Amino acid sequence: MILHGNRFMEILLIEDNPADIRLTMEAFQELKVPNHVHVVMDGVEAMAYLRHEGKHQDAPLPDLILLDLNLPLKNGREILEEVKNDENLQHIPVVVLTTSRAEEDVLQAYRLHVNCYLTKPSDLDQFFTVIQEIQRFWFGIARIPRYIANEGDKK
Repeated sequence: MILHGNRFMEILLIEDNPADIRLTMEAFQELKVPNHVHVVMDGVEAMAYLRHEGKHQDAPLPDLILLDLNLPLKNGREILEEVKNDENLQHIPVVVLTTSRAEEDVLQAYRLHVNCYLTKPSDLDQFFTVIQEIQRFWFGIARIPRYIANEGDKK
């Protein structure tokens, strides 16, 4: 069982495609590991979630962000830049999970300090494998910081 300090792992999925949201949720459910996946469908709502604004004032700070690049209102590159330049958020690992294979997108994401860049596979089994590996690596192998905001001291 993968718990981070006796609590569920909090994952923020920033994705606007309902089919990709459904697949990602199904993949995490199939893993049968304790996590909470929170979904926001545009960049403005993503930043409101991360900054505990409006309806997200009680939202837990995620342990991991899964970020699509092509989003409405504010794209994934803008979100990544804001997260990595915000001292209250920059510690959160960000995994870009997108359809783009463009070398320019990969390079720009790493220049903006993404922790990992993955291209979504079109094959369903491969997609499930990618989600399984994300879960295995980030919550099983890698050590990620436990942030005070998750303990009820939100800023």
